[in-house]
Amino acid sequence: MSAANPLQIDIVSDVVCPWCYIGKRRIEDALAQLKDVPVEVHWRPFFLNPWVPREGIDRDKYLQTKFGSVEAYKGIAGRVGAAAAEEGLEYNSDMMKRQPNTIDSHRLIHWAEAEAEGRAAAMKQRLMELYFRDGGDLTNIDVLVQAAADIGMNPDVVRQRLGTDEDVDLISAQAKAASDKGISGVPTFILGNKYAISGAQPADQLARAIRQVAAEMDAKT
Repeated sequence: MSAANPLQIDIVSDVVCPWCYIGKRRIEDALAQLKDVPVEVHWRPFFLNPWVPREGIDRDKYLQTKFGSVEAYKGIAGRVGAAAAEEGLEYNSDMMKRQPNTIDSHRLIHWAEAEAEGRAAAMKQRLMELYFRDGGDLTNIDVLVQAAADIGMNPDVVRQRLGTDEDVDLISAQAKAASDKGISGVPTFILGNKYAISGAQPADQLARAIRQVAAEMDAKT
């Protein structure tokens, strides 16, 4: 691959998916091993819980609906927390009090990419930190506006845009397109619009796959 023709990596994920939180760190670690492989990363939306209303729901109610009970999730939370810690991340499930609908979070990520000098990854990281580490309420417009300000976006403009339906249809269509392609689990890493890797695979495995796909595409050019 060349700088003029980098390998495109589309990462389909959701900000409330804990394995996407872990997977983001792992793909970044993988790319750090591949300084000689030019890539172009795009963050694509996915709705892990499309049934959650725009205003969100109580976290305990969500866990009861999805897992049967709050207690049933504790074992899962322990495994996720251990995996996150291995990547240097904090996962504090006890601090999460509200389960958000993520359309507004995905709008922020989209705007950060389009209008904030390619800061989609920074926006996604900030939202995930707020949710998984700090227990932030991603249905609260003040929280979302502050998250945008934290990465250098204009908070007044962001607040105004969040008060509209701008790009709601676009994000919804992109998420539907991912589902229509058969993506049901996230994160999913799509390499060169051709190969898909599902799940938060270890960084070394991701790095090997990216290098292999890049070499294959180089051979065809």
